[in-house]
Amino acid sequence: MSDPDLPGRAAVLGRPVAHSLSPLLHRAAYAALGLTGWTYDRLDLGPEDLPVLLAGLGAEWRGFSVTMPCKQAAVAVADTVDPLPRLLGAANTLVHTGEGWRAENTDVHGVGMALQTGGVERVAHAAIIGAGGTAAAAAVALAELGAEHVDVLVRAPDRAADVVRVLGALGVEAAVAPLAAGPVEAPVVVSTVPIGAHPDLAGLGWRSGQTLLDVLYAPWPTPLAERAHAAGAAVVSGIEVLFWQATVQVELMTGQPAPIGAMRAALDAR
Repeated sequence: MSDPDLPGRAAVLGRPVAHSLSPLLHRAAYAALGLTGWTYDRLDLGPEDLPVLLAGLGAEWRGFSVTMPCKQAAVAVADTVDPLPRLLGAANTLVHTGEGWRAENTDVHGVGMALQTGGVERVAHAAIIGAGGTAAAAAVALAELGAEHVDVLVRAPDRAADVVRVLGALGVEAAVAPLAAGPVEAPVVVSTVPIGAHPDLAGLGWRSGQTLLDVLYAPWPTPLAERAHAAGAAVVSGIEVLFWQATVQVELMTGQPAPIGAMRAALDAR
């Protein structure tokens, strides 16, 4: 457990990070835990900057929340890598330990909890839009909810190899298909693509009874979320993914249980 009298530093790193609400959540947690000397900042960095950054940091640095495009690089630079980020090839968390920097992934927990707050307790057939590091995390979360078949919808099918590999390792059948106009058949869909790719999703069809989790939260609602909602689908914002993955990050970095109520209150007030 962290000593509240010893100051600690943490930050979110990636590019861009100016929009990130991670500082809001982590600072609210520190205040509730009595960690008055702790700080949490934003560092605008690319993957090539990570080795130099980590090499020059002192013991006061407790951890980093890692966002795109640095999630794959975080695995490469870590001194130890937990099994989950090793499977995914991506880490969204770096924790400073006595043995150096440890790579972890809390995105899986975030996606799983976001789906459950949206009413998805079990799923047999699901779809993932996109094939990056967050898509791989979504694949694990869906498998944990019982998915037996996952459609992977991508602009370029040859880019889906990592997600298919992860699904195969979990014993989940995968079907890769190019994005095209027409209905999305799966009852549960997780979109992991950036806002710039949303024009490519304009032709996707939605229906009542489906659940869409769009991992984006800024801007909100996204064009994809608006179309799905208009068709009667239940829509879950990526703010839930951010919130739940951050609660685990707080525990990893501070060694204390996350003050979920205080973190939720800060997010609601924002």
